[in-house]
Amino acid sequence: MLFPPAVEDFIPDPHPVRVVNDVIERVDLSALYAKYGGGGRSSYHPKMLLKVLVFGYLSNIYSSRKLEAAVCEHVHFMWLADMQRPDHNTINRFRGDRLKGIIKPIFAKVVELLVQSGHVSLKQAYTDGTKIEANANRYTFVWAKSIRTNKEKMAQQLEELWEYAESVAAEELKDKRPSSFEPTDKEQVERTIEAINSALSKKKVPAKVKQKLNYAKKNWPDKVEEYQEKEGVLEDRGSFSKTDNDATFMRMKEDHMRNGQLKPGYNLQISTSNQYILHYSLHQTTTDTTTLTGHLKEFKELYGLLPEELTADAGYGSEENYHYLEENGVESYVKYNTFDKSRKRSKWEERHPFAVERLHHHAGQDCFYCPMGQKMGFIGEFTQTTKTGFEQQIRKYQAQNCKGCPLHTRCHKSKGNRIVQVNFRLRRYREEAKMRLEGEKGIAHRKQRPHDVEPVFGQIKHNRGFRRYLLRGIEKVEVESGLLAIAHNLKKSAKEPPLHKAS
Repeated sequence: MLFPPAVEDFIPDPHPVRVVNDVIERVDLSALYAKYGGGGRSSYHPKMLLKVLVFGYLSNIYSSRKLEAAVCEHVHFMWLADMQRPDHNTINRFRGDRLKGIIKPIFAKVVELLVQSGHVSLKQAYTDGTKIEANANRYTFVWAKSIRTNKEKMAQQLEELWEYAESVAAEELKDKRPSSFEPTDKEQVERTIEAINSALSKKKVPAKVKQKLNYAKKNWPDKVEEYQEKEGVLEDRGSFSKTDNDATFMRMKEDHMRNGQLKPGYNLQISTSNQYILHYSLHQTTTDTTTLTGHLKEFKELYGLLPEELTADAGYGSEENYHYLEENGVESYVKYNTFDKSRKRSKWEERHPFAVERLHHHAGQDCFYCPMGQKMGFIGEFTQTTKTGFEQQIRKYQAQNCKGCPLHTRCHKSKGNRIVQVNFRLRRYREEAKMRLEGEKGIAHRKQRPHDVEPVFGQIKHNRGFRRYLLRGIEKVEVESGLLAIAHNLKKSAKEPPLHKAS
């Protein structure tokens, strides 16, 4: 050869690396550039680093050290990096710090390009979730229930010590009894222990009591402070990992021991169309039920609209979710927990012949009729609030006389007359959902959902081998999720007709 070949000559056209390069070139990265203040030593261009990271996640290369090797040895990465060689520290700092808070808008810009090219539509969305393990020690757990139990034990023992002190030194403790022995803060526990210790200082007390008091004085104030810090991290969660405080312990299906043990992780929710990811969101809850409203609110913030139609499985069929979808004009095809069972009517009726759903309601008289034809009249209503703050209206109905009824033992187990609680709004939502799901369009959506959203998780976890996050903290984990989502969309689009250039 008279002239050495260019690196680009070794890259076929089409190739996914060219798609990554073309799309990132067309995406507005002004928010990313704003993270660089200027001055000092010249840095690697953020656009080049983003291309390297996206193509790395597309090529199943997630480690910063392996990416460092790739830009030196792999022709595709060498071309993307323009023959520059950023080290693993540079790559990791860019991923963990520079992309925090801005990866999702970048992902949305990529989706908008896919919408313009006709690959996807924002009108229909299929939503589901999966749990991915956090980069955290599986055995450094903190449980909210354990903290509550320990605080209750501490309060009980404090009260026992106080009562003993009152029995032998009533005068010294007169009018000093605290309103509550529940350990609320370090100073409160110290004051209570000091009052007991002062009252017993001149008294002869058993060695066991003295030992217990000394232990309390030495350990309990610091323990209360520790519990307060842990409760601040927990907020409304049931657990967290000491290695990654944002990770919650969840039961994973992909368990190496095949026994469904709890491991620290994150609940990743995605909405898809034609197996492209339209939106993703991270949650610290173990169930999907409470994630949908937050997921859709973020969707609206990114695109300025909500999907016209949304399909999801029974894990999302709560009153709060149905209410949010109805209020925002989204036509929902979301199952509720008994949808599949109720469709097998004969078997379901055999197992639950006296279920509330089967009782006849007389709207005019506002009453139910039990299987024996007895009237169940309205006796009151109450409001209950869910963990997310959503209010539910519950109405109560009671039978007049269940004594001597031949169906009593089968109908209900309470000793008195049967009382049923009914949420009419949820009842209405379920009836409307059933009508939509059993319609022609509903059947089509129910058939399409498992073929649209679930294969995406299979691609990420099985084909790409991504079963555990590398970074720690929900902000950094969100960056990894964004890189995964962008890489998935671009790899899929590389197999289809090329993206049309936006005008």
